[in-house]
Amino acid sequence: MKDLWVKFMIKQLKAKISLLKKKETYSGLNYKILIATLILIIFGIIIVFSASSYIADINYGDKFYFLKKQIFGAILGAGVLVFTYLTDYHIYQKYKNYFLIISIVLLLLVFIPGLGMSNNGASRWIALPGFTIQPSEIAKFGFVIFASSYLAKNYDIIRTLKGMLPVLATGGVICILILLEPNFSITLCVGLVTLIMLFVGGSSIKNFALLGAGIAPIVPLLIIMEPYRIKRLVAFLDPWATPQAEGYQLIQSFFSLGGGGLFGVGLFNSRQKYLFLPFAESDFIFSIIGEELGFIGAFLLLMVFAVLIINGIKVAYNSLDRFGCYLATGIIAIIATQVLINVAVVTGSIPPTGVPLPFISSGSTALVVFMASIGVLLNIHKQSYQASI
Repeated sequence: MKDLWVKFMIKQLKAKISLLKKKETYSGLNYKILIATLILIIFGIIIVFSASSYIADINYGDKFYFLKKQIFGAILGAGVLVFTYLTDYHIYQKYKNYFLIISIVLLLLVFIPGLGMSNNGASRWIALPGFTIQPSEIAKFGFVIFASSYLAKNYDIIRTLKGMLPVLATGGVICILILLEPNFSITLCVGLVTLIMLFVGGSSIKNFALLGAGIAPIVPLLIIMEPYRIKRLVAFLDPWATPQAEGYQLIQSFFSLGGGGLFGVGLFNSRQKYLFLPFAESDFIFSIIGEELGFIGAFLLLMVFAVLIINGIKVAYNSLDRFGCYLATGIIAIIATQVLINVAVVTGSIPPTGVPLPFISSGSTALVVFMASIGVLLNIHKQSYQASI
């Protein structure tokens, strides 16, 4: 009897340990993702003010101009995050075509005179009373919703080239429209996300090889079509050859990162933000982070991103169904690719191309949309948890 009692107690103990592990893996609310997101948003508000206060005072007569926009985006984004967290993510699958159509229409509207707004030779914004929106930020996630739904429904034929075509076609249309703005960096991001989703969806290596063979000749053609891209490529190879022209921004980024050293010059103490480094509050904000907080601060920021991305991957892996898996994958793929491209650009690892750092760079549209996507990710996690208990 004693042996039976001991075995029974051991069995009960193992069951409790298993349950604790499950609860650790799943949670009604994924606090790791939520806390990492909140850290990034709050830090982004602070560093946007630091990077933009001087240029905002010069251009707008208000050093809080970009700060107020970022806070507005964070407040609006918080409401949207709560809404998407409380909304069953399966509803996006039902209305996938609407999300895709809206994305394409918004991308087309930027080319309408009087509605589309141009800046530095690019038409990337829609001007509305009191604010602007950037359709490409919305279109990325509209495409992810459509692609996730298609992959979930057609998982059995996705290994064939014919099965891949709908995702490739829709991704291609969105890439072309974004490229016409022109916005090569977001085009690159959407293209990479398309490939990642196809890979996770089960496309064969053979088809990827065929696809790569078809795309490879297009890349140099796209570079040749726009002279400024050739200049950027040359500047990437040797920025010191044109220190006052194409190589200027990359050199200033090097000065900013190098000047920060190990611990940085201190928050709000950047020197490069005083009109030396262009787009310090947006595309090159990571350079200001490196200057003010040093290598340690920049590394810690990347670790917060790593926590968000790794836990997002776990949500995709443990999702309730294929649609949830692909949707979570697409969301995390967008965040991860933009982080990698942004950091690679400011460190001179790839040719310069403007892409914002998620949750950090100045831009209300991007911040709101990214926060909405985090709400969707949290909802996917919540439903997985509910199904497991």
